[in-house]
Amino acid sequence: MNRTQSNGSRVKGAAEKNGAATDSGAKLEDAVRIILRQIGEDPNREGLERTPARVAKAYKFLTSGYAQDPKEAINGALFSEEDYQEMILCKDLDFYSLCEHHMLPFMGKAHVAYLPNRKIVGLSKLARLVEIYARRLQVQERLTTQIAQTLMSEIDPLGVAVVLEAEHLCMRMRGVEKQNSYVTTSAMLGVFRTNHETRHEFMQLLRNGQP
Repeated sequence: MNRTQSNGSRVKGAAEKNGAATDSGAKLEDAVRIILRQIGEDPNREGLERTPARVAKAYKFLTSGYAQDPKEAINGALFSEEDYQEMILCKDLDFYSLCEHHMLPFMGKAHVAYLPNRKIVGLSKLARLVEIYARRLQVQERLTTQIAQTLMSEIDPLGVAVVLEAEHLCMRMRGVEKQNSYVTTSAMLGVFRTNHETRHEFMQLLRNGQP
């Protein structure tokens, strides 16, 4: 294939992708109009005229994690030349997600730690990993284990610990309406599960930053 043909193929592929995205966006907008009508609203009134487009754009952003590969995000920033053997903990990573049961937001902080085994990963990739999985329809339990299991499989550390603390609007705005409720989930793999001292050190660092 010559350069002209190659460029033509890329342009065609981009056009097809953009066409599919446009079609998807239009369908989302139609779905929002249906919802507005079903709840008793008029999607054609002035205040709601542009709402379907806004909602479609918002949902594409809030679910953008489906189009991203978390493994690729990590593998692009692995470093094996560092001989660091102590715990690495990244605390207070803000995240926002959508509950898959009601499609209402839940949000909070993620705390991610691992004990290296000849390889470390760029710190920003820990935040990126949380972000990719959070930008999907989720339950907090699955989100916690996905982050932990991906780190464990991709960088092969001695262990991984993940703790998520979140507030769920499906519990605050509807249903039981418990305004001050928080949910904490954890996933402990490798030495964080089998070694009491390692797990204790992690919990101490999580609580007050002191060993």
